[in-house]
Amino acid sequence: MEFCTKSGSPEKLRTSCIVAGIFESRKLSSAAAVIDRASRKHLSKILAAGDMDGKAGSTLLLHGVPGVSAERVLLIGLGKEKVFGDKEYRAAIACAARKLAETGAAEACLYVAALPPKKRDVAWKARQAAIVASGELYRFERMKSKPDDSPPQLRQLCFGIEQREGEANAAQGMAEGAAIAAGMDLARDLGNLPGNVCTPSYLADQGLALGKTLGLAVDVLEREDMEKLGMNTLLSVARGSHEPPKFIILRHSGGSPKAKPVVLVGKGITFDSGGISLKPGAEMDEMKFDMCGAASVLGTVKAAAIMKLPLNIVGVIPATENMPGGRASKPGDIVRSMSGKTVEILNTDA
Repeated sequence: MEFCTKSGSPEKLRTSCIVAGIFESRKLSSAAAVIDRASRKHLSKILAAGDMDGKAGSTLLLHGVPGVSAERVLLIGLGKEKVFGDKEYRAAIACAARKLAETGAAEACLYVAALPPKKRDVAWKARQAAIVASGELYRFERMKSKPDDSPPQLRQLCFGIEQREGEANAAQGMAEGAAIAAGMDLARDLGNLPGNVCTPSYLADQGLALGKTLGLAVDVLEREDMEKLGMNTLLSVARGSHEPPKFIILRHSGGSPKAKPVVLVGKGITFDSGGISLKPGAEMDEMKFDMCGAASVLGTVKAAAIMKLPLNIVGVIPATENMPGGRASKPGDIVRSMSGKTVEILNTDA
């Protein structure tokens, strides 16, 4: 989904849907008040009739509001103004995103910049809007033979600024939010993939693809490389699997060459059966999620690279399956680790 910012009075914006807030006791937010004036009290009349009271989580979709250029106006309940803080702001964005997904609107504009919390600037509000809306609209349908029938996905979500003042800060916040959302979506996609698709080799390919598109330095160590380095404890986990292990290293060099890097290490066990110390069969399918540490590192590095953060970041991902087999490590086996210490394996699942 595309994120953007637009400045101007809400009643003049030509779009599929304008989103404005209503506090409890039917109090109009600043954007809703502008729309109300332009429509000659159309919103006030509807609220007075009892169609909406502004309670948190409530919504009201209006079509053809007089004096408004947008096709629809979506009113979202904000709850009590006195207690409207960070949590309530994000909840309001989530509520709006869910309702927008139901309307079939191709584009929409959120007029929430003037809402509390007052301690948060417009960049924070725009950033949170992109992150929260993206999370609410996320769907994983890649493995479906036939995607669900549903209204067209929202293609563009804008952050509306009533005055040009602050538009640059809002644009910066929205761009950062979109980058973070892209990283989170990558992590979600990897976590949702089954173990027969998201293998150690697949994770390595994802890392190499990020390197090509975002200018990251990426190295992938193969089994032979790990053997030479003495990574025997990692290799002991991989012994029972037919899938080759991979050791993935990603580098984002945005800081000074002399600056110490931020190092992120993500566990990449793409399926953890427990090995010889086999896990119970119930809910073992969820062991595909044992690589979510690796997914988080890939998503974080992606977001950092898109934002061009002035940091040196190193992402390290040891990736393998843990499977039973004729060559699998056994309880009681002793291996020598890379540090030189010997390790007795009492439980191959631990």
